[in-house]
Amino acid sequence: METIIIKFNITSWFENWVNAYDESLPKQKEFGLKSLYRGHEKDDPTKCVVIVSAGEGALDKFMEENAEMVAASGHVMESTVITTYLS
Repeated sequence: METIIIKFNITSWFENWVNAYDESLPKQKEFGLKSLYRGHEKDDPTKCVVIVSAGEGALDKFMEENAEMVAASGHVMESTVITTYLS
């Protein structure tokens, strides 16, 4: 299992992005992603972080098949920085 930290910027209000993210949770589950945390920097709500647990390659598959939905949420795809940890 991998623990994945995803940092990125958004162009929408954080509350709007959260609504879109939460609506995507059933789809994430289909791909084997377990959402552990989502939030933003204390002083800048446009800088976000998501932490998920998933099998190897699951996040990549999810992003490939749902890129339009993710971008429509306000997620700036080019700003994404992903760090993967193993336990």
